[in-house]
Amino acid sequence: MTKARAYMDWNATAPLLDAARDAFLRVALMEGNPSSVHREGRAVRAEVEAARRALAEALGAKPASVTFTSGATEAANTVLTPHFRMGRSPLSIGRLYVSAIEHKAVFEGGRFSAPEVSIFPVNADGVADLAALEALLSTHDKTSGLPMVALMLANNETGVIQPVCEAAKIVHAHGGILVVDAVQAFGRIPVDIEALDADFLFVSSHKIGGPKGAGALVARGEAMMPTPLIRGGGQEKGHRSGTENAAAIAGFGAAATEVNALLDMRVADMAARRDAIEAALLEIVPETVIHGRLADRLPNTTFFSLAGMKSETGQIAFDLEGIALSAGSACSSGKVGESHVLKGMGLDPRMGALRISFGPSTSEAEIAQTIEAFRKIAGRLAKPKAA
Repeated sequence: MTKARAYMDWNATAPLLDAARDAFLRVALMEGNPSSVHREGRAVRAEVEAARRALAEALGAKPASVTFTSGATEAANTVLTPHFRMGRSPLSIGRLYVSAIEHKAVFEGGRFSAPEVSIFPVNADGVADLAALEALLSTHDKTSGLPMVALMLANNETGVIQPVCEAAKIVHAHGGILVVDAVQAFGRIPVDIEALDADFLFVSSHKIGGPKGAGALVARGEAMMPTPLIRGGGQEKGHRSGTENAAAIAGFGAAATEVNALLDMRVADMAARRDAIEAALLEIVPETVIHGRLADRLPNTTFFSLAGMKSETGQIAFDLEGIALSAGSACSSGKVGESHVLKGMGLDPRMGALRISFGPSTSEAEIAQTIEAFRKIAGRLAKPKAA
């Protein structure tokens, strides 16, 4: 009999929701290009615009300010650029400031050159040091252009929620632009671009149970926008050329509607299950390190280290026990390397760390199986090696 498996890697990709699958398949079978003016084209266009409205409603934005992309990485590379326009006039961004724990898609600086990127630190709990950010912005050379700050809403490894609203006050006081990576937060905690006071945020379909291959860059308004990353036929109002992936976008919209409608009732339940998982890990091995445990975190994420367990070997060990989890970000072509997030928190980046992440449909049996796998793996690590 095949051993049952437990999927505990929702932060890498959430399972496809039924509503998203149905929307994807329905639109995939439709004829017509969404830019065509005939009936078939208009029908597909209607699906894209319905998804745009759904996403805007879920994020507290205006539909006209939602630009669909192939994913969050493309959205990040679109908005992280020195070159903007304010209406028809060019607008220069002089420097990009990023936190030490940003996702690699942001940490690499997008279209800024390496000398144009500055990194501000986080504390030992993985929370952005806003005093350090303000000190950096105070020395910003305004003659070079406006400052841009990139700060994620929730870290993809630790799940630690960042003080975005407080950061927005500092950034705007210095005349800057705030870009928020809301990829891991969306669908797990409330995300509202107006409430966050962010100028831009970006999200990804497959992180919330939509199809892979769709993402969005969301702006507060339409006046200030980055120069396009992808040029061509002028789709997405000229902000992102190329025929829209209408089927994936429709699925994205369906997923956004579902997760947003059920969010409030799910947050407390997931947080309780996360706390129960961590209590079990600590009961089995009291020396287990739960990273960011003292900070406000996503309700579905546990990032932990166990003495003597490397990330790669730990991931393989859990996989052999039927548990799918990850060693942090799953966006590095399957590579398991040193965590720049742990390094940013002042820890040894060579420390092995694994991430458990789950969702509303995760069963109690999956959680129990994960805990039992931890017990077995920890027990093997504790056994003295033969001489």
